[in-house]
Amino acid sequence: MDDTAGLRINEPQGRLLLLTTILGSGMAFLDGTIANVALPHIGAELDADLAGLQWVINGYTLTLASLILIGGSLGDRLGRKRVYAWGIGGFAIMSLACALAPTIETLVGARLLQGVAAALLTPGSLAMLQASFHPDDRMKAIGAWTGMLGIATAGGPVVGGWLVGIDWRLAFWINLPLAAIILVLLRWAPESRDEHASHHTDVPAVLLAPIGLAGITWALTAWPETGASATTLASLAVGVLACVAFVVAERSERDPMVPLSMFANRTFSVINLVTLLVYAALSGSMFFLAVYLQVSAGWTPLAAGAATVPMSIVMLFLASRFGGVATRYGARTPMLAGSLVIVVALSLLALAPDDPSFVRHILPGVTLMGFGLSMLVAPLTGTVLAAAPQSRSGLASGINNAVSRTAGLLAIAVLPLVVGLSGREYEQGPAVADAYRGAMWSCAALVLAGAVLAALGLQQRCDQASVVAPEREATATS
Repeated sequence: MDDTAGLRINEPQGRLLLLTTILGSGMAFLDGTIANVALPHIGAELDADLAGLQWVINGYTLTLASLILIGGSLGDRLGRKRVYAWGIGGFAIMSLACALAPTIETLVGARLLQGVAAALLTPGSLAMLQASFHPDDRMKAIGAWTGMLGIATAGGPVVGGWLVGIDWRLAFWINLPLAAIILVLLRWAPESRDEHASHHTDVPAVLLAPIGLAGITWALTAWPETGASATTLASLAVGVLACVAFVVAERSERDPMVPLSMFANRTFSVINLVTLLVYAALSGSMFFLAVYLQVSAGWTPLAAGAATVPMSIVMLFLASRFGGVATRYGARTPMLAGSLVIVVALSLLALAPDDPSFVRHILPGVTLMGFGLSMLVAPLTGTVLAAAPQSRSGLASGINNAVSRTAGLLAIAVLPLVVGLSGREYEQGPAVADAYRGAMWSCAALVLAGAVLAALGLQQRCDQASVVAPEREATATS
């Protein structure tokens, strides 16, 4: 778009576009929040074991993580408004399928396809704002988008808990009217595309990424029940071989989906490894916390969802401030401080008894988690963007986003195996409480490993943090 053209934030069309992107992203964030809170109720109604519940989360994350880069490139090539609309429509259709699912297998299948739709809509929000607004108003629009999504993230657990307390299927029904409103508002949104975007599709990457992640995830999820069976080992072998083939294919591809040359930059590689460790801990801890508070502590879905609100509120007010600190003084120090605060937070949560008090056992941990993430998230994302060439900043953001999603996928698959929770044990309060405490200690160890990696791998003053990506601030708790 010509820098002399573009929407202004004080004009009706600009405000409508902003509202459209906020509603679409908010719908996806709310869905992720509610799914965690709904798991015990889904298991009870659909007679699902723990592996089935893991796949309710992992099915969605698998396809989203595998295809999010393709979603972004399709928007650049075919039109960001068009691909965003496809994502919204597909998300609504698959939400309907989730709401009507009669079995856990049907629900998981619908969640897999819902993740495909999310991969189309997720990259579109910021891309539409960046391409459609006048340069003088772009950061204002992105700032407003971030602030509103921060509020949605803070309120999401409460809304989700309230809906699940009535009926977990409402968690998916609510997406239908939201999607209808978004599609109507899209009529007034301008279309944009990259006229110089490559029209080449990296077919091997599109096929191998989901096969690799699916094979490894299925094997790790099934292992607690089946052990080292022939089927489990075969799935693991297929997944590992597909991942190796993915790397080989990307090395020889003329226009790869994930250019491996970007990882030659030490900072880029280190930050993505830190992202993998930290977001695995975040996703795993939130998964176990939601189940523990309902099954072991006996809290209602509303109470369990509301328990994490302090974390979101702290991030809402402090994340951008710590982004400014990283810009002035470098990213390494706030990243290390944030990681250590998160380790303390997870350790406090790990000390909770079977019947916890919110004020004494949960509130200190989730509040400290918010402080730690506020210190860590903005410099982490800003550093990974600035470590890549300016022309590839969008791709760098997409890769880092895919890494964070993959981290959550693997964490939810691996942690139950590590802490010895399987089958129907998620219905037993004492078993869940023991597994929860083991999971929190494991997550604390992951974050500590990330801190050590950052300390050893980043320079004392990492000036690359001059660019702060607001989208990760909004999505850190989704």
